[in-house]
Amino acid sequence: MINRRAFLLTSSAALAAPHVVRAQGSLDTVLADLPQMHSLQVQRGGDVIFAKAPRGRGLHTPANIKSCSKSIVALLLGSVLDTGEIPDVRASLAEVAPDLIPSGATQGVGAITMEDLVSLRAGLERTSGGNYGAWVNSQNWVADALRRPMVAEPGGRMLYSTGSTHVLGAALTEATGQSLLALARSRIGNPMGIEIPPWTRDPQGYYMGGNEMALRPSDMLKIAAMVRDGGAFGGTQVIPTSWIAASMQPRARSPWSGLGYGYGWFLSDSGYVLGRGYGGQIIAAHPERNLAIAVTSDPLQPARSDGYFGDLMRVLEGPVLAV
Repeated sequence: MINRRAFLLTSSAALAAPHVVRAQGSLDTVLADLPQMHSLQVQRGGDVIFAKAPRGRGLHTPANIKSCSKSIVALLLGSVLDTGEIPDVRASLAEVAPDLIPSGATQGVGAITMEDLVSLRAGLERTSGGNYGAWVNSQNWVADALRRPMVAEPGGRMLYSTGSTHVLGAALTEATGQSLLALARSRIGNPMGIEIPPWTRDPQGYYMGGNEMALRPSDMLKIAAMVRDGGAFGGTQVIPTSWIAASMQPRARSPWSGLGYGYGWFLSDSGYVLGRGYGGQIIAAHPERNLAIAVTSDPLQPARSDGYFGDLMRVLEGPVLAV
């Protein structure tokens, strides 16, 4: 015989079920209509309400998160600032890691701050886009980035450049005495139960800051939930709440997508905080709606703002918010 509590729970579930079914049906349609998408996960509160990977290598095998790596490096900066290993986000490169500045460096690079680097406002010519190949084929990635001409005032407009985040990652290594891999494992991986395999290193041995890191899609979702929850995960404060809040303040705006950009994270007018990687890799949080989202896609195909990435933003702002 059913008791009153069981009856109420059953009744509530019956009322809620049509909405859940409709949401899942809508997201199934998204996966079917976007063949470039490998996986999609949506978490509301503590409940994963959608998690499917019809293509790619599944939810529990590491996938290349591409430039979502920039957002991870930004989180590590927040941790290093919290421990005092770097005294202030406005500390200059000359103060934090003077040995990184090469002979023949562009005048003024020593005054570039950690804030300039993490917000992609270093002012130096970009190493991404058409310059990427020459940069990664150079004999010293840090030196190459710091010898490029100054094309904007540091702290001014956004210049999307993996070289800026790579210099930041190298500065974190110099400041802490730990490789970027060791930092990522100790500050994020171990506290959150996340596997972080080694990834690409430059000719000097610095792990690439800003590209080529791999994470399991299920672990990408954990990071999205941690950012959504102010840096906390499983009862542990992984990244300081103050750094997460500062990361969500727009410092610049992307000239391509129109999205704002904080400390390593894109910011949408609809309330999303996003890590974005080539091909359509996304780590996203929507604190107001209590949502965390992870998307992996074919890393060999482009995802331009007026193309597939635009499709992904419409998914986030349409069917995902509808849940």
